[in-house]
Amino acid sequence: MPELVRVLVVDDSAYVRKVVAQMLERSPFIEVVGTARDGQEALDLVAQLHPDVVTCDLNMPVMDGVAFVQEQMKRQPVPIVIISIAAESGEQVLAALDAGAIDFVQKPTALATEKLMDIAEELVEKVKAAALAPRRALAPPPVERRRTPRRATRGAFDIVVIGISTGGPQALKILIPELPGDCPVPIAMVLHMPLGYTEMYARKLDEMSDLHVVEAKGGEEVVPGMAFLAPAGRHLTFRSGGARVVTQLDIKPLDTPHRPSVDVLFHSAADVYGPRVLGVVMTGMGSDGREGAAWIKARGGSILTESEDSCVVYGMPRSVVEAGLSDDTVPLERLARAIMEKI
Repeated sequence: MPELVRVLVVDDSAYVRKVVAQMLERSPFIEVVGTARDGQEALDLVAQLHPDVVTCDLNMPVMDGVAFVQEQMKRQPVPIVIISIAAESGEQVLAALDAGAIDFVQKPTALATEKLMDIAEELVEKVKAAALAPRRALAPPPVERRRTPRRATRGAFDIVVIGISTGGPQALKILIPELPGDCPVPIAMVLHMPLGYTEMYARKLDEMSDLHVVEAKGGEEVVPGMAFLAPAGRHLTFRSGGARVVTQLDIKPLDTPHRPSVDVLFHSAADVYGPRVLGVVMTGMGSDGREGAAWIKARGGSILTESEDSCVVYGMPRSVVEAGLSDDTVPLERLARAIMEKI
């Protein structure tokens, strides 16, 4: 990360621009170098100021946030963190992420009130993480349906569990469509997203994929060809009953940094499936997944990590690699093939 992260704040509300700038400059590692009222002004200021990170609203006059991200990524990729109001903007958030925005923070209110300060800690952490993103990982390539063939024989695993965070919406749209619809094992995923987005995102993945992708509701049978995405706000686990395994959702444990938690998913998979678990830890900040990966390894399972070269933020995979828990490190473009070779 640069010694001082230079940030451009983009929002059509003068009050929000002021508050966001105040939140960011409370950190000794961040300097707000400019503000813009809309996407067009932001394009001009990025060219003049060369910020390390841009924070951007979605609903703006002249040029909205999605159009700004699309145009900026064509001109010069820069890490962009979207700051959005509630899930009514969900389609726009997903469109901005598709266009190359690195992450997003959900505003607690659309009103000009001090409640906006509630996001200060999250915003500072995500801006600092965004500053670490390599430029080559920012402009997502067009998603191609490169279907990875399945193995002729059954491998050593009965389930694939995936943990992912910052950069995850873009990365999963590359990985999941490359897996075949006749994948011989089910897949379960934790992606750190705020409430209101996971069901919509699962539908998008399902439309793009031969796999049947759903937001887990609890009680579904876990079978090959299915991919379950944990809903925001609840942990995804498994329960075994005879020959069947079904999904479970719970708000407990309450003491995890994230809900859903990668650690909780991995731990449950190892308890139910024993050594026949393949865990995959992908791009994201923090260390969620490290303890779960240790549990999978202790039960005899295996762990793949996404390589630093393709990660938007090499945090979660790094924590697993540095703990000595990764069996192999693979770039995103080869990850589907690596998974299929394993299973």
